[in-house]
Amino acid sequence: MNATQLMNQHKLKITSSRELLLNILHQSAKPLCYEELKKELVMDKTTFYRNMTTFEDAGIVNGFESEDKKRYFEISKTPHAHFVCKKCYEIECLNEISIDNMIDYEVDNFILHGICQSCNIQKNHDVR
Repeated sequence: MNATQLMNQHKLKITSSRELLLNILHQSAKPLCYEELKKELVMDKTTFYRNMTTFEDAGIVNGFESEDKKRYFEISKTPHAHFVCKKCYEIECLNEISIDNMIDYEVDNFILHGICQSCNIQKNHDVR
């Protein structure tokens, strides 16, 4: 479903800025924060967060805060896990980790924290 259809479905006002924002999120393979998006947007930070709150309230977007104290957003899809590295703050979607056994729970996000593969390899390399 494209951005215009999503906004129509949720009875939200359609603007070119909102459409651009949803298209960028839809094309991304991972959640994004304001800092990663701002160079592509024509809105200030306050307007960005106001739109994201509107999208979250409508169920179009999921958001969560990371180790770096930034809020990350992605288009709502099938619930899946995220891994957040506490060293480099990189975020990965972990689609292969199932949360299907959480019967009678409504899960939006499942977040694992630790050290990512790249940082762990670098750490082990530095020890040698």
